[in-house]
Amino acid sequence: MSPTTYTEPQPQRSPLLTALVAGAIIALVAANIYLYIQISHLQTDLAKMGETMKAGLTNLRDASSVTTAAQQRHLETLKEELEAARTSLHDQARTMSAQAKAEATARAEQLARQIEAEQAKVQQQVSSEISDVKQSATAANTKIADVSTDVGNVKTQVSATQAELQKTIADLKSVTGDLGVQSGLVATNGKELAALKRLGERNYIDIKLGKTKKAQRFGDITLLLKNVDAKKNRYTVEVMADDKLTEKKDKSINEPVQFYTSKGGRLPYELVINQVGKNEIVGYLSTPKETVAR
Repeated sequence: MSPTTYTEPQPQRSPLLTALVAGAIIALVAANIYLYIQISHLQTDLAKMGETMKAGLTNLRDASSVTTAAQQRHLETLKEELEAARTSLHDQARTMSAQAKAEATARAEQLARQIEAEQAKVQQQVSSEISDVKQSATAANTKIADVSTDVGNVKTQVSATQAELQKTIADLKSVTGDLGVQSGLVATNGKELAALKRLGERNYIDIKLGKTKKAQRFGDITLLLKNVDAKKNRYTVEVMADDKLTEKKDKSINEPVQFYTSKGGRLPYELVINQVGKNEIVGYLSTPKETVAR
């Protein structure tokens, strides 16, 4: 027996697969044809564009040439106008130079006349002022002489006043006060009080005290007039000093009424009454110039 040969069965192709492959090939061919056509159109457009650009460049060169030529001609025209203007200005400058010289000369002459007039005016003013100064100096000398005379008169009056003051002070007396303390000089009238004020050894306050219900302040004290006897020239007064009330009873005129204060220290205050009226007393209060601790 001859051996049996085994043959492998061939697979059968699907009609659907064949149809898909065929469709794909057809689509690929169609796409290639479309691309070829598009490339051909693009090449044609590029060629047209190149021709258009060449024409545009040619036209641009022509236009540029025309513009350059026109500008060149305009530039030449401007140069010619500039040169003509320079020539005209040069001619005008020469003409104006002569005119300007004439004007400058006229102006200089005018200024010279003005200067002469001003100098004459100033000289006249200076002469007038010198005359006024001389008159003022004469008047001043006269016034100085008058003042010198017045000064001499004043010196004479001052000397007389000082002499009178010294005489008045010499006439003043130093008496013992109601506290037994030797007082300073006592003034008995306005003239003597003025002399004491000029002497300046103590402070002096004028006193004019009426009979009232309320005390009156003089310096750092208060006074209350309690009683007056005009016929006998005697009076009674209450003195308030350092919150301490003291009655000075039945005092006479020109008598130093003395009392101490913390401000006066060891030196007493002195009340001197020069006049005693119906309901009023007149005099002065004398206080130490410098305080001294008690």
